[in-house]
Amino acid sequence: MKITIIGFGSWGIPLGILLEKNGCDVTAWDNENYVRELQKTRRNNYLPDAVVPSSIRITSDVAEASEVAEIFLIALASREITNVAPLFNFSGRIVVSASKGLEETRQIRISEYLREVCGASKVAVLTGPTHAEEVLRGIPTAIVAASEDEKTAETVQKIFSSEKFRVYTSTDVVGAELGGALKNVIALAAGASDGLGFGDNTKAALITRGIAEITRLGVAMGAKEQTFAGLSGIGDLIVTCTSNYSRNWRAGNSLAKGNSLEHVLREIGAAVEGVSTAKTALQFARAHKTEMPIVEEINHVLFDGKSPKNAVIDLMRRELKEE
Repeated sequence: MKITIIGFGSWGIPLGILLEKNGCDVTAWDNENYVRELQKTRRNNYLPDAVVPSSIRITSDVAEASEVAEIFLIALASREITNVAPLFNFSGRIVVSASKGLEETRQIRISEYLREVCGASKVAVLTGPTHAEEVLRGIPTAIVAASEDEKTAETVQKIFSSEKFRVYTSTDVVGAELGGALKNVIALAAGASDGLGFGDNTKAALITRGIAEITRLGVAMGAKEQTFAGLSGIGDLIVTCTSNYSRNWRAGNSLAKGNSLEHVLREIGAAVEGVSTAKTALQFARAHKTEMPIVEEINHVLFDGKSPKNAVIDLMRRELKEE
């Protein structure tokens, strides 16, 4: 199939190489300056070991990228989607979102934005425990393709699946998308826990109570509870809370060591989805009258100057209750 990838950075490149190996005809779109450099070097600074095959066309021309597409794959940071996605005509074609965030301005999920604002009728979400670096190395990985339309989910499943990349289907787009976005907020807390020198007990508690918060909100927003026990829920949460590959974990770790948010974001240099998602998650929680104490404390740390240590103390001192 002919696939156009919108956003050919640290996540778009591994997915593009995977699709090319699976026999797809891949075109990649990104901004002009980056494309010019990538056409010369076929390399990305964040993935120094990856070489983009010459068979993948790289362009900054929206018309060129659009005219060949049977399927669009969006691999942009969530903050970039509102500026880029409306440039493309998605009518009649499958649009796959591989972005793990939320649309901050309208306070909606990315798939909702693609449908309501960009006119996409066939939308799928590709999400799960997937470090780009490991996908590039061909390490066995499992992921979920979620779409309200079963045939759309199955189409995405078929084009992405390989011996090293196993894709499951789901019709629970709300659950899959929220799991992929909200885990980044909990990963900030896990990184802060490690930065403070806490141990495995603390991280296990954060992961467990974190998935409880994510599940509560997800169910309140119409998701299926069992989705959060799967790859797009606890699976993605575990991998993001426990790995140095995770930019969200690294950001939380750096914050706990006394660095400002501005310094942390500058140091990491790429999108830290949990930062913008934290605000929207808290607004979702309040709108749906859902208790999310970890998310609330992360917001205090990020935006109110609260120290991570005091945030942990306040979490531990909360009213005692039944699990």
